[in-house]
Amino acid sequence: MESALHTARALVLADLAAGDVARPEVVSLVEESVSHRRWWVGQWPEGVAYVAGLVAQDVQDALMERYGRWPLCPVCAEAEPHALEVEPELGPDPHWVCGKAGVVVAAVGALGGPGGPEAPGGLGGPDGPGRAGSV
Repeated sequence: MESALHTARALVLADLAAGDVARPEVVSLVEESVSHRRWWVGQWPEGVAYVAGLVAQDVQDALMERYGRWPLCPVCAEAEPHALEVEPELGPDPHWVCGKAGVVVAAVGALGGPGGPEAPGGLGGPDGPGRAGSV
């Protein structure tokens, strides 16, 4: 269980770093999610394979509430930025997917790395600081 939690933490932190949004207050959101998911896996040990995707979703939801959309979609050239989604919502091998274009962008943990797009930008949207797509 602890190994899966540490892996989930590392994957989400890698994605945050790729978008240049791994600031202390954002890293604290990751830690809160990992703590919550530790309890969750304790209640449902069979769900350990789903932890990485769940932590990514938790952090994405917390960021949306506080700062704006993350991670921004690097695929669509729309005027209105939108966030990628984690798929499967509850399953192993989570990926960041553009729901509008229907394409897999990168595995969770691989944004901006080999096999993933260049850094898809930071936080965007009406609550995001700076211009849309960057912090």
